[in-house]
Amino acid sequence: MCGATGEVRLDGLTPDIAAVSAMAEAMTPRGPDSAGAWSQGRVALGHRRLKIIDLTEAGGQPMLDSELGLAVAWNGCIYNYKQLRRELSEAGYRFFSHSDTEVLLKAYHHWGDRFVERLYGMFAFAIVERDSGRVLLGRDRLGIKPLYLTETPQRIRFASSLPALLAGGDVDTRIDSVALHHYMTFHSVVPAPRTILRGVSKVPPASLVAIEPDGRRITSTYWEPDFTRREDRADWSERDWEDAVLESLRVAVDRRLVADVPVGCLLSGGVDSSLIVGLLAEAGQHGLKTFSIGFESVGGVAGDEFKYSDIVAERFGTDHHQIRIGTDRMLPALDGAIGAMSEPMVSHDCVAFYLLSQEVAKHVKVVQSGQGADEVFAGYHWYPPLSEPDAGDVDGAVARYRKAFFDRDRAGYDALISPSYTVDGDPSLDFVTEHFARAGAATGVDRGLRLDSTVMLVDDPVKRVDNMTMAWGLEGRVPFLDHELVELAATCPPELKIAHEGKGVLKQAARQVIPSEVIDRPKGYFPVPALTHLEGPYLDMVRDALYAPAAKERGLFRPEAVDRLLADPNGRLTPLRGNELWQLALLELWLQRHGVTGPAA
Repeated sequence: MCGATGEVRLDGLTPDIAAVSAMAEAMTPRGPDSAGAWSQGRVALGHRRLKIIDLTEAGGQPMLDSELGLAVAWNGCIYNYKQLRRELSEAGYRFFSHSDTEVLLKAYHHWGDRFVERLYGMFAFAIVERDSGRVLLGRDRLGIKPLYLTETPQRIRFASSLPALLAGGDVDTRIDSVALHHYMTFHSVVPAPRTILRGVSKVPPASLVAIEPDGRRITSTYWEPDFTRREDRADWSERDWEDAVLESLRVAVDRRLVADVPVGCLLSGGVDSSLIVGLLAEAGQHGLKTFSIGFESVGGVAGDEFKYSDIVAERFGTDHHQIRIGTDRMLPALDGAIGAMSEPMVSHDCVAFYLLSQEVAKHVKVVQSGQGADEVFAGYHWYPPLSEPDAGDVDGAVARYRKAFFDRDRAGYDALISPSYTVDGDPSLDFVTEHFARAGAATGVDRGLRLDSTVMLVDDPVKRVDNMTMAWGLEGRVPFLDHELVELAATCPPELKIAHEGKGVLKQAARQVIPSEVIDRPKGYFPVPALTHLEGPYLDMVRDALYAPAAKERGLFRPEAVDRLLADPNGRLTPLRGNELWQLALLELWLQRHGVTGPAA
């Protein structure tokens, strides 16, 4: 797990080494253990390393294989690297390290671009052919690892974080009005390749971007889950599905133990993280370090769920750490959490993950986490309505999804956004409609799950885990996003997933492993009361951000709308119970924290 960056010249000049160094330096928290750089011809690579596999310098990056004429800088972990190494050794390749990095180089040389189909893991890489200058960028199937791009006619730059690209300079930081519409409408999700800035894009999940020697850019998709029923599983009983899900998750959890350092687990006390802990214990992980976080209650909102995490920790005999966060730590941590965001993320969970990661990183370098189960196994409240008869066709399903998930309609959007930033039509509605209309999803629930697992999940929960853990040099691994488990879940009949108030098949499978009181409890989230109910210094911070000179110059929001929200800071919530004022403020706080100034044009 690391931070990777680089520059590819398109004009025949040599790369800007100073810019590459600045981008790498900006990612020091992602890779605090060592740094490296490499340049030849039209390409330069920079890297910050977090040592997880092969802790020696032989595993350092950028890695150059002189014999094969290849160089690589990347971020992630290949869980099946030992198996691939054996295959490659049998094919005659010689290895000089014990790292998964070297396996990437040999695998690319042996199998070509489609080598990614053999990888089990999370990754975002840049592989360079030294002699031709060809560069291949790639991102894992579920977008667990990020990869951002900024481009001019003279060069392309890439990095594991958006702020790193800003550190390199020469980025068009004007606001992308379509991305702004997504942020304000599609529950703060900005689908790839867009970001909130016009001059920065992101490589979509499950994609390769080849930058050919002649300057052509070719983007291809190498994976997509199929949400239709399979004939060979047509006679499966409910128990067959439960057993298959549990066995697939067991394999996913085991895969994510690959490391040369100890692996811990985040334990919220919900079904998802509890099941991971149970399977880790079942696999023989005695004395497993587990971590839970809690906050002080505010405005009648409870700030912790220790009751449930304690049950699991006691049942499986883990080395459990309750992390209690006082109000005095919350406000300072907000600045750090916003600084760690590659894109504006409105979820209150961000600061919880940021503070949790800060504490966990004092004990371990790697943790498994339960993110992704709700999007893969239908745990959210908007999935059951998608099974209703009026959601059987695309238009009906879109209407149901929009009512539950979208933050506001066009009139609500126009009431908040300044005219200079408005866009024609409804880009967010068009995006969802187009996605729902694609072949390969059989029902309304299937369409919603496909959208959420390949888009919303990537640009909300998964990005949150990456950004907040890596802010402290902590590697987060997400077994529910093992691509084989995702493929299995996609083919599972929707009625089994939405049963038992959501995640039915997973909950029933979990009964074989974890206590029932954890399974049958009310659904919970990371509770962060201070951001759910804005008051005191948090409200002051929000007011200062929205009235700051930079905000007034930018003019994103109608002044009267800002005044109205500040006059009743907790009075307007989105359909998903998000605070409207916080959504506006978080965007401005992010832009100001990352030095983005100026109007749209």
